[in-house]
Amino acid sequence: MTVGLKAHYFWFPIGTGDFLHSFFSTISYNLEPNGWGTKYPVLLKSLYHEQLDKAQIPALQEELNNARELLMDIPPNKVIWDIEDLSKRPPWGDDISPEITSLGNYFVSSDSKQVFDIFLKAIETALQYDLDLRIHSM
Repeated sequence: MTVGLKAHYFWFPIGTGDFLHSFFSTISYNLEPNGWGTKYPVLLKSLYHEQLDKAQIPALQEELNNARELLMDIPPNKVIWDIEDLSKRPPWGDDISPEITSLGNYFVSSDSKQVFDIFLKAIETALQYDLDLRIHSM
């Protein structure tokens, strides 16, 4: 089952639920020393758990840009597959493309798109059409 972002009838596929959870887990574990959603509440509390109201989308964009910038300085071996079970590892292990140089560019969809770029495209679309945004499974 593919998980992605949905803004009304616009669909932005990302990957499996585990893969998307790893994206969120990596951000929280590496950038939020005080726990899940303490630095990025719109991303990790509002969007992760429910539909994000269109009024919160600019704050989401700011949080994502900040997280991406900070993750660019963290090596890819610091990826977290599941914040609830730190012993879990990505199914591909350490076998990653040499193009992946940091956690800022670690997450790539099955169709070779950066997950941060997918998020930002979904945000851009939601802003353009004045839509709410949510995580959705297809």
